[in-house]
Amino acid sequence: MRFATKAIHKGSEADETGSVVSPIYAVSTFKQPGIGSDQKFKYSRGANPTRNSFEECLASLENAKYGLAFSSGVAAEMAALSILKSGDELVTTAHMYGGTYRILRDILVNYNIGAKYVYSTDAQAFEKAITKKTKLIWLETPTNPTLKIIDIKAVSDIAKRKKIPVVVDNTFASPYFQKPLSLGADVVVHSTTKYISGHSDIIGGAAVTNNKRLFQRIKSYQGAAGAIASPFDSFLALRGLKTLEVRMKKHESNALQAVEFLSNNKNVSEIFYPGLKGHPGYETAKKQMNGFGGMVSFRIRGGEAKVKKFVSSLKLLSFAESLGGIESLAAAPYFMISHSSLSEKERAAIGITKDLIRLSIGLEDIQDIIEDLDLALG
Repeated sequence: MRFATKAIHKGSEADETGSVVSPIYAVSTFKQPGIGSDQKFKYSRGANPTRNSFEECLASLENAKYGLAFSSGVAAEMAALSILKSGDELVTTAHMYGGTYRILRDILVNYNIGAKYVYSTDAQAFEKAITKKTKLIWLETPTNPTLKIIDIKAVSDIAKRKKIPVVVDNTFASPYFQKPLSLGADVVVHSTTKYISGHSDIIGGAAVTNNKRLFQRIKSYQGAAGAIASPFDSFLALRGLKTLEVRMKKHESNALQAVEFLSNNKNVSEIFYPGLKGHPGYETAKKQMNGFGGMVSFRIRGGEAKVKKFVSSLKLLSFAESLGGIESLAAAPYFMISHSSLSEKERAAIGITKDLIRLSIGLEDIQDIIEDLDLALG
């Protein structure tokens, strides 16, 4: 099966009723025939038919054998990070979602798990950061919010030689544009809140893998910690997957045209989009992705005052957290929840300055999006 066909049919095979849509099993527990039953469904924290349908479908789109759905993206990240133990260390890109940084700084440190941050996108920089304590490499590409590109295969090749698993946050690309497992990564995580569900109506996360040992460890954590995706959220995320291909094509098409507009606007000083030939990661993105996505960031001339004017002048785009929905959103990462926990020095080190705007380009008519940006940039 090809991508769109898998997205529509995997996990949604008709049951005994003939339903062509996987039902919502709003149930906590399941009747068992007797002691020692080996039935799959016993208690919904361990497994639920609706959640399993979503997990199966998402795993198939990432070319994975195993999928696990969680109540949020950071819950999925915590589950993936649970393969570490006290005294371990991970090597990670410094250019990451602020919520991931909060996990490393505020939670894992309490368990004596350290993190080494790599500020370069060069694979050799990751290799140099590895020590005897390193038990995991964590990548995010494209990165949030400056859309840096890391060569997944190059880093994974290094990690494999050293027998270190690699986790990739694939939220910005989605499995339509990028498949990290096929490039050598061991685990892929998503905030399914974003492009996977695609409609800004759930909070969710997922982890997928082909490694049975890692799957069993993450699955064990899922059952013990209990941060599972609910049946209703799983149903909505599975529904979102069915249109992922057509949505991602439109997101990218609109983003490319928005970038062209921004490139010719005198109030824009710098644009971050991996589809630009001048982007430092353009060649790597072309190699490991089959599209450049719907996320665009840029800097406004005039600093903080101009940013505030831009935000207040938007009519169509909403100024909001999150991304990946059908509607276009604008964010100012320096001032928002996503990266507000970083100090000013930490934000500056990864390019998150007061003049930075991040756009999640939606599915509206592109001329309406451009007209709103033009008005706001004034």
